[in-house]
Amino acid sequence: MELSDALSLIRPVPDFPIPGVLFQDIAPLLANPKAYEQVTKEFSRTDTPFNVVAGVESRGFILASAIAIDRAVSFIPIRKPGKLPGKVIRREYGLEYGNDALEMQLDAFASTPNPSVLLIDDVLATGGTLIAALELIADLSGEICEIAVLLEIAALGGRESILKKFPTLKIRALVTI
Repeated sequence: MELSDALSLIRPVPDFPIPGVLFQDIAPLLANPKAYEQVTKEFSRTDTPFNVVAGVESRGFILASAIAIDRAVSFIPIRKPGKLPGKVIRREYGLEYGNDALEMQLDAFASTPNPSVLLIDDVLATGGTLIAALELIADLSGEICEIAVLLEIAALGGRESILKKFPTLKIRALVTI
């Protein structure tokens, strides 16, 4: 299966989760093992070495954990509040349709000296979620090598927002709409 065939399985869903939002449903892509494998392999192709893959809840987990297995590196979850045991750090951020927060465990990188992190999420929209994740990783002394997303909604300006705070960061999107 070609990457373009895999990406064509992403299904737009209008007015979800609220009116006016065009949700991008990756479930059909994930349900096709060849498509899922193709996307995972594409995310793994980077010129920047990494020893940790971090995934943003929840769809970023699905992609990031597969990449971590494929590359035999650590997987770190970045979760919504109240989902992680132990001591955590937290960042609040704005979404295109509200506010939310993310957390990481304080000892997330304890087993990985000099963590070089590939950050994965499904969609780059306004950039708020990924900026919060980047700040959490940086607060825990992780070096972010790259962000990779399945889909970027260019009109929402997320890439520009991220690059204002992290001007040298490489951001890769498999699809831009």
